[in-house]
Amino acid sequence: MFDVMIKGGKIIDGSGEASYIGDVAIQDGCIAAVGPAGSVSGDAHRVIDAEGLLVTPGWVDIHTHYDGQVTWDPYLTPSSWHGVTTAVMGNCGVGFAPTHSDQHDWLIGLMEGVEDIPGAALAEGIQWEWESFPEYLDAVERGKRVIDVGTQIAHGAVRAYVMGDRGAQNEPATPDDIAQMAALVKEAMEAGALGFSTSRTLAHRAIDGRPVPGTFAAEEELMGIGEALGEVGAGVFQLAPAGTTGEDLAAPEKEMAWMRKLAATTGRPVSFLLVQHDVDPKQYKRMLDLSLEAVNEGANVVPQVGGRPTSLLFGWRSSLHPFIDSPTFRQIADLPWPELLARLQEPEIKHQITTERYTFTQPLHKHFLQNFHKLFPLGDPPDYEPSRDKSVLAIAEREGRNPKEVAYEMMLRRDGEELLYFPVFNYSYGSLDVTREMLLHPATVIGAGDGGAHCGVVCDASIPTYMLTHWGRDRKRGERLPLEWIVKLQTRATAELYGLFDRGLLTPGMKADVNVIDFDALSLRRPRVAHDLPAAGMRLLQDPVGYVATLVSGVVTFEHGEPTGAMPGKLIRGQQSAPA
Repeated sequence: MFDVMIKGGKIIDGSGEASYIGDVAIQDGCIAAVGPAGSVSGDAHRVIDAEGLLVTPGWVDIHTHYDGQVTWDPYLTPSSWHGVTTAVMGNCGVGFAPTHSDQHDWLIGLMEGVEDIPGAALAEGIQWEWESFPEYLDAVERGKRVIDVGTQIAHGAVRAYVMGDRGAQNEPATPDDIAQMAALVKEAMEAGALGFSTSRTLAHRAIDGRPVPGTFAAEEELMGIGEALGEVGAGVFQLAPAGTTGEDLAAPEKEMAWMRKLAATTGRPVSFLLVQHDVDPKQYKRMLDLSLEAVNEGANVVPQVGGRPTSLLFGWRSSLHPFIDSPTFRQIADLPWPELLARLQEPEIKHQITTERYTFTQPLHKHFLQNFHKLFPLGDPPDYEPSRDKSVLAIAEREGRNPKEVAYEMMLRRDGEELLYFPVFNYSYGSLDVTREMLLHPATVIGAGDGGAHCGVVCDASIPTYMLTHWGRDRKRGERLPLEWIVKLQTRATAELYGLFDRGLLTPGMKADVNVIDFDALSLRRPRVAHDLPAAGMRLLQDPVGYVATLVSGVVTFEHGEPTGAMPGKLIRGQQSAPA
């Protein structure tokens, strides 16, 4: 008698091999048997009829920022809505442990600045029950949750813990500082951390505008910390490298040199964020080539790429939009939403905002907010691969109008809730062919969804669903991807990078994390504004349709998009062995 039997579905098992119609039997949290339809005999306490549905492993999302949210939200929304059954947090050098008691507000400001998570929500939501990283793991482990979580220890917290203000201000680390940081990282790895993360891009700054601690760390510091992973023989060294966003065209190849050295010396994977940017649209190709060259020489350097453009969503209630620096808008920006909407609809206000001179409050604002050739109506259903003729600039030119006026009017649609789409990276000449090239490259792994982060302007935690809908079914303006490859990318491939060899594959003995999906009905609704974080913090959310069931360790956690109330999720401590 099995616990669960999933019968007659189209099984895509995570290996990349061809799909088939079959059955999956689950017992004691693991896959007990799997095979062609009718080949798995036996009864079950529960039978899920999967005829006409996809049956896949649960998604393993390796790039999230739930480090604070994990302490108050057992559902880790929105990732759990999108079939994610394992989430890895602690990315990009920001996290909340280790910490001295007088550093809590500073760590919140660091996370708020880098990841656009409302500081008030973090301050109200986090109950600080730890100082050391092992104590943080213990606190996370005590909580109930619907999915499994694992975390990395972040450079920003480590540097500040050891060096105080010197670390926060990016002063050089002494040999003693490096030794202390390496000891903390080793302690964290031995307690169950999945890796270490850092950030070196100038695009990542604390709420006070200062670069993230570690941005300018010398090679000696990076190697000293990396060697702690080598000593333990586990973990990933994850980073957002210098030059990621095109801020320094010479930096990426310099970064590659030390990343290759670290990977070769420690024997541990080094996974770095890679995007295509407008400053040098071909640079990503060189980094892909160098990564594959490194792998072929025995240094496991793994570019982490996105499943769709890294994009910003601009609306009147977003944390960023084309009119954020308008003097007139700033005067009314703090009004309650109904009053703000009414004022924005006044012709005089519209004229002032669209014609007055702006003083940009941040250097990147001018780039992001005035390039109307890359600004599009998102639409419903959302279109993440719009042709260039749909841009605000193209529409304005056809109509002989000011693009600011066109964007302004678009944002007033849907009772002021319309969102405009600005693909920052990986959108080239009206096509996502660059993204497809990266996803197919033998050296890459999919990540960069940033679940839990960039609450007011990004909504990319839905990428696991988008991978199936866009790349597997709906893409019209270019080649798609085989479903078997899509599933492997976000199950077995991501699990293996982080040493989670017990999941991501539907085969006997593996952990029974499973999605049952109505592929024909699978879709993404348009993003929406919610104020459901602590302290009524705002975030953008995107709901899916089409997940019939999600199971974690053989327990059904969601049915037809609704939670069952089951909380089988666990804290992952370190590398997980494959079944014997």
